[in-house]
Amino acid sequence: MNAVIHSLLNFLSRFRRRMPIVYRSVIGGLAVLAAFLTLDVCFPVPVRVPYSTIVTASDGTVIYSFLSPDDKWRMKTELPEIIPTLKNAIIVKEDKWFYWHFGINPVAVVRAAFKNIFNWRTTSGASTITMQVARLLAPKERTLWNKFTEGFRALQLECHYSKDEILQLYLNLVPYGGNIEGVKAASLLYFGRLPDHLSLAQITTLAIIPNRPTTLALGKNNELIQAQRNKWLQRFQASGSFPEKDIQDALTEPLDAVRRDVPHLAPHFALRMKMMYPDEPIIKTRLRTPIQQKIEQLAVNYNRRMRFLGVNNAAVMIIDNTDRSVVAYCGNPDFNDMLHHGQVDGVKSVRSPGSALKPLIYALGIERGLITPKTILTDVPTNFNGFAPENFNRQFNGTITAEKALAFSLNIPAVKVLDKLGVPLFVDKLQQLGFNQIRKDSKKLGLSAALGGCGVRLEEMTNLYATFARGGKFQPLLWLASAQNDSSTERAFISDGAAYMITEILTQPTRPDVPNLSQNSIHVPKIAWKTGTSYGRRDAWSIGYNQRYTIGVWVGNFDGEGVPELTGADAATPLLFEIFNSLEYNSANVWFDRPKSVDFRLVCAETGLPPSEYCTNQIIDYFIPTVSSNRKCEHLKTVFVSAAEDFSYCTSCLPDNGYKRMEFPNLSPELINFYESEHRGYAKIPPHNPTCSRIFTERAPQITSPVNGKTYLLERGEDQKLMFACTADNEVQLVYWYINDRFVKSAAPGAPVFIAPPEGEVKISCSDDKGRNANCRVTVVSSK
Repeated sequence: MNAVIHSLLNFLSRFRRRMPIVYRSVIGGLAVLAAFLTLDVCFPVPVRVPYSTIVTASDGTVIYSFLSPDDKWRMKTELPEIIPTLKNAIIVKEDKWFYWHFGINPVAVVRAAFKNIFNWRTTSGASTITMQVARLLAPKERTLWNKFTEGFRALQLECHYSKDEILQLYLNLVPYGGNIEGVKAASLLYFGRLPDHLSLAQITTLAIIPNRPTTLALGKNNELIQAQRNKWLQRFQASGSFPEKDIQDALTEPLDAVRRDVPHLAPHFALRMKMMYPDEPIIKTRLRTPIQQKIEQLAVNYNRRMRFLGVNNAAVMIIDNTDRSVVAYCGNPDFNDMLHHGQVDGVKSVRSPGSALKPLIYALGIERGLITPKTILTDVPTNFNGFAPENFNRQFNGTITAEKALAFSLNIPAVKVLDKLGVPLFVDKLQQLGFNQIRKDSKKLGLSAALGGCGVRLEEMTNLYATFARGGKFQPLLWLASAQNDSSTERAFISDGAAYMITEILTQPTRPDVPNLSQNSIHVPKIAWKTGTSYGRRDAWSIGYNQRYTIGVWVGNFDGEGVPELTGADAATPLLFEIFNSLEYNSANVWFDRPKSVDFRLVCAETGLPPSEYCTNQIIDYFIPTVSSNRKCEHLKTVFVSAAEDFSYCTSCLPDNGYKRMEFPNLSPELINFYESEHRGYAKIPPHNPTCSRIFTERAPQITSPVNGKTYLLERGEDQKLMFACTADNEVQLVYWYINDRFVKSAAPGAPVFIAPPEGEVKISCSDDKGRNANCRVTVVSSK
């Protein structure tokens, strides 16, 4: 190693003695290079350009733009937008040796210096495009020192960026008068198109403005600008920069530059994207401009009509089911309506869903084998531990199939199915779908969630229904063009069989949530849809889907004011149908195929269960093999009665003769209670043999009021009483009420009894005429 160093020093010494001038030049050059590199590290070139944030649609069109942080319209021009015509025009006009020099053109510097010295004033400049970029990045007064600084910055730019990137910076920073900077902002605001769609005449116009942005003001001095443009076109012609035909076409093209408004389509969506991606100068989304324009116009027109009814706000979201792209987004029809909170985004506002979550409840019930579409559910007054829901029309049907209960949006059957499923399972499923407010309130939610007792967002609800449209498979929403959904983001949320059955139910056209005005449903393509109306008629929902799109509509008032006409059927569904008509009017009604997991079977029409030998009325029903219940129908039960049919017998008291065998409906106690209260006829089992000594234990009465474990407040001095009620078996004729083991009163099984209990802990007992007993305990307090 020492020998190598010694040899190198000897070589340098001989080189310095024999070629002193070259040696000094090399050492000087190295010193200059070292100084430049040191300064480059210590004073890096500032290239942080504060761009205007622009939001683009799936086709690249700009749908919204925001001012830059320094209040400029400065939109970033991307490299693919710098087409050859634009690049050639700028380089020929500004710096024809741009691709040959290293940021400073020595020939231009010498020529400019000679002219300026000869004329004793500045008559010519030597700034290259790179030097102009340096000046535009850090504008300063034009002095000799600043000119040297400009040159140094130009060298830095050439070291760190490619020529195309430097040209891109130039096109992003050149001034066009006022607060407009950059080719992209100028082309969009004056010509209404992006740079890669400009003609040669328009490109030449934008090329000459930056030198005189005040004198050549687009939209004001168009005649002067056109004259200057044509001069440069003739120069391009003389230099052969462009084909002759293109030059001739450009010379005859009129100049129609006028100051246009900045694009302001989908303002709520654009604001959301800016909040989600604050550092992106260009946010490329999957929104589709034609669809967005359609729904905004439809929503504005619909909102004008609804305002006569006192309904001032609406929101719409459309999802492409193939990949979950958000293709349309309307947070409110009138963004500038300050009186009615127009800037609130209805798509992400937390609202009550009303009945719109019921399809998920029934889907989970099908998936877990609790129900099938033809399963008979009871629709009777029911108290769920203090929660006593009612149907929307305050009527009860007694018995109804699951599919009709969902299609007619009945409340009590839905709550019963949820009660069997369990609220934790339902809440967990919603959390898996990304329902954020439900995640926050998960510990507070109960059975009322089935009827809208929870908070949801339109985007969450729309994606839930898109999950049904995709056979029960969930995927997150896609906002950006660069985002992708694949098998890794897809998960089975519910079975394809359950999703298919729910879709078939929601497709039924004969149902109460079809709009009252018949013209709203004319020519509507085949869709599955469900409505929802929140308590107090504050929110109206209608969400529908076919194979291609899922559309969610919310209508209401952001201030929470209820309106009598605000129902899902009459306030939201008409807009849903209008949107589907506008998008899918001429489309083929291609529908979902039945999955292999779903099959048909015969069931008894009385229960929806597989028929037994007594079932004569049989119908076809969907079911999922190995999942749906195979329990045989037991809608009839055999009872031994006397010859006169005035007594019934059990096996303990059955006589040797003088009796006969009869079939009676095997009704639940709550259904019997409903029939009794509504005075509906049904086949009653005769009273049991009074001489029977058997003690019965099964099918004891159920106390429905008061509710076990609850505290009741009674106003002192108001002679207030509690209602005692129960449900009992078909053959029970009389029940007996006890308070703290002391007999109080007897009554028919379905008859309410009003009793004033003592204060404190109270034990309430109910016994039927067969000796079966039920107890509950409540606390009674009196107001002071």
